[in-house]
Amino acid sequence: MCANYRPSTPEALKSFPLPPPDFAYGEAYPGSVVPIVTNFAPRQWVPASFGLVPGWARDAKIVRSTYNARSETLAEKPSFRDAWQRGQLCIIPAEVLYEPCYETGKAVRWAIRRQDGRPMGIAGLWERRAGEVGEVGEGGAAVWSMTMLTINADGHPLMQRFHKPEDEKRSVVILPDAAWGEWLRAKSEGAARALLQGFDAAGLVAEAAPR
Repeated sequence: MCANYRPSTPEALKSFPLPPPDFAYGEAYPGSVVPIVTNFAPRQWVPASFGLVPGWARDAKIVRSTYNARSETLAEKPSFRDAWQRGQLCIIPAEVLYEPCYETGKAVRWAIRRQDGRPMGIAGLWERRAGEVGEVGEGGAAVWSMTMLTINADGHPLMQRFHKPEDEKRSVVILPDAAWGEWLRAKSEGAARALLQGFDAAGLVAEAAPR
């Protein structure tokens, strides 16, 4: 699970073969507007709400419960089923993920990042309300929205350390650099699911980061 992260900076995203984002964003929580790149042509960074807003939703309040999606039930859950069946895949660039660690007996916020400092490409699904590509709607609400996909992390050396002891251990899917293109080009459910794997723990670092 991930309800708080810091998107990669525009400077870090300049290394990718896309024009960098031309909109402002900061530390993200459900409802925040953040950059994503989708498999919708043309490829570009677009402003999306952190939390997927399905077409049938009456308002954007649903993002409080749709910012993460369990990969095992994507084809069943009404909030994510249509986006998954349509193959609406995206990548969410993150500099830091924040998760609670209870090893001291109480919740302490920890920061997780790549050891090499490169952006983490989080696998996600996107949705888009009627509007132009890259548009921000009334009141600053994003036309695009997204959710981060999660997998079981019971056996992951690092990600199993987070969340309450009695909770199932979950992790967002951090795509290896070489898999970014594969994810956006995936044309079948099988091809997409093959990429929903845990990231090598040796490539990640984590430390306490209390507020």
